[in-house]
Amino acid sequence: MDEYAEANRRHWDEVVPIHARSALYDVEGFKSGQSRLKPVELAELGDVREKTLLHLQCQFGLDTLSWAREGAIVTGVDYSSVAIEAARALAAETGIEARFIESDVLRLPEKLDGTFDIVFTSYGALNWLRDMDAWAGVAAHFVRPGGTLYLAEFHPFASVFDDRPGVTGLRVHYPYFASGEPIRSDDDGTYTDRSEKIENRTTYDWPHPISEVLTAIIDAGLRIEFLHEFPVTPYEFHPAMEPAGDNLMRLTEHDGCVPLIYTFKALKPVIAGLKPDAGG
Repeated sequence: MDEYAEANRRHWDEVVPIHARSALYDVEGFKSGQSRLKPVELAELGDVREKTLLHLQCQFGLDTLSWAREGAIVTGVDYSSVAIEAARALAAETGIEARFIESDVLRLPEKLDGTFDIVFTSYGALNWLRDMDAWAGVAAHFVRPGGTLYLAEFHPFASVFDDRPGVTGLRVHYPYFASGEPIRSDDDGTYTDRSEKIENRTTYDWPHPISEVLTAIIDAGLRIEFLHEFPVTPYEFHPAMEPAGDNLMRLTEHDGCVPLIYTFKALKPVIAGLKPDAGG
């Protein structure tokens, strides 16, 4: 790992226990049978029963295990050893069958064989990666011919606005376009609880405009089936947001004018004369 990725990993190792006991993740609700999946993901991916699913950057596995409850055969991957230990413990406690692998996502082909019907990632994953071409190459590598790559992510346009404490309106503060240089943050706490005192406060992330992400996916050999944008979000990631109903958030000003999340589905073509493999 480079210095940026290592700083981020130390941060995630520290904050995973905070997230696991937070109201946002509601682990107790999950244990009682609630799903962490959002209606848009369920509708756009459809029936996953008996399909193999690889969840990249899974943190401590709530979404991964929620897909298992939908009938998928799941594998979750994260580079935080603390997250993977928590995911395995949660799977054991709930009796949900799942496989979890500790790995930097870009080095995953060194640790995992096989391909999958679905490769999935969501909400706050891509910004931690410097190189979209490398990520897309790994994601495409694990999609079986005829299989799907699906992403639900915060919209990079919504991420340009100043989100520092005390901000109430929409004011551009961060870049939309990638420069190759990371954005350094030294925030108190974590997004589930800013009052928590943490030692590893410094993190680094990178903006990735939609054009960069989709071009990387196309260059990796996948075919885009759809791209959808939404003016609501399942997570409150900016101070100028309010409830929109159905467990969604919207902007308090310019509601409906700014995309807050996007999703896409990409397919790996089946090469004539070759049989799709059986999945992971």
